[in-house]
Amino acid sequence: MPEPSNELTGLLARWADGDAEARDELLAVVYAELRQLAGAYMRRERTDHTLQPTALVHEAFLRLPTGRR
Repeated sequence: MPEPSNELTGLLARWADGDAEARDELLAVVYAELRQLAGAYMRRERTDHTLQPTALVHEAFLRLPTGRR
């Protein structure tokens, strides 16, 4: 597994300190990375599958704890 970047580490630290803007930035970075990974993964699937990369990422995001109350 790759090492987390300084950017992600900083965002996680700011979020842990209660910075909601950092949470939003972190989710945007994670979303983009997941979308890229899902696209690469789905390109290796059979051609008649029906799940799209964006739908896969959205499904994953629905399962992420966000700390929102």
